[in-house]
Amino acid sequence: IHSITTVSEVSVKAGDPIAIPCLYNLKFKDNEKCLCKGTGWPKCDYVVQTNKPDNSKQFSISDDQTQGIFTVTIHNPKDDGTSYWCAIEKSWSKDVKKRFELSVTTGMPSLHVDQQEITAFEGGSVTVECHSKNPKVTKWCRLDSSSCVLDQTGSIDGAKVTINRSVSNVFTVTMSGLKTENSGWYWCVKGKLQMPVHITVHELTSTTSTTSTTSTTISTNTATTLQTTTQNASLFTSEEPPRVQPSFSTVIGTGGESLQDKNKRSVLMITF
Repeated sequence: IHSITTVSEVSVKAGDPIAIPCLYNLKFKDNEKCLCKGTGWPKCDYVVQTNKPDNSKQFSISDDQTQGIFTVTIHNPKDDGTSYWCAIEKSWSKDVKKRFELSVTTGMPSLHVDQQEITAFEGGSVTVECHSKNPKVTKWCRLDSSSCVLDQTGSIDGAKVTINRSVSNVFTVTMSGLKTENSGWYWCVKGKLQMPVHITVHELTSTTSTTSTTSTTISTNTATTLQTTTQNASLFTSEEPPRVQPSFSTVIGTGGESLQDKNKRSVLMITF
């Protein structure tokens, strides 16, 4: 990858926070990361750094050194006509930087999504609605691999991608058959505009159990025999299984009713 890869231009509504991912070469993982604000380099101001938080709370930054991506968030964007730079400080030579533009509007942005952070589970799917005034020429890409889908169907890193343009001014992206390695930053692309979306795919921690139960009546003086097959789970919600008292004889009929001995009025209930 290049030293830094990020968006070229993002359209955002004034006052709405926007997160921008900055992908970097892992050889810079221990360097300080920065967001610089200004029309030119190096005549720009470092507004937030990984070793120096922004006291005004207008900007924030986080660094994922495993993935090699630092994320800057502009919490209250304003239309001030300036540019921004994802930057990495280097003590031995010139800093590494990448410029991006923020197109701030008072109305609906030219390209936007309902939410930038989406979570899913392994084997599941996610749907992202990318809103655009003219979504005919659009694509869906992954930041750290430059893989893109332009047609109606395709795949990115093993996940199936479907793009639906049937709704006016919206192109809907669905990713299915997800795995944990599909976690990461993606973006909707329309011309020079990009809108970043972060997807987190969680590993499944439990399995669905399948249970079948058969009731067999032996006699009117014998308790019902339950033959139970269980896969990957216990049928009982309590720690101790239910106990059948031998002094009562209960038979569960086909309609679910209890037939009791003439001399006993108690009803035995077995709870699963």
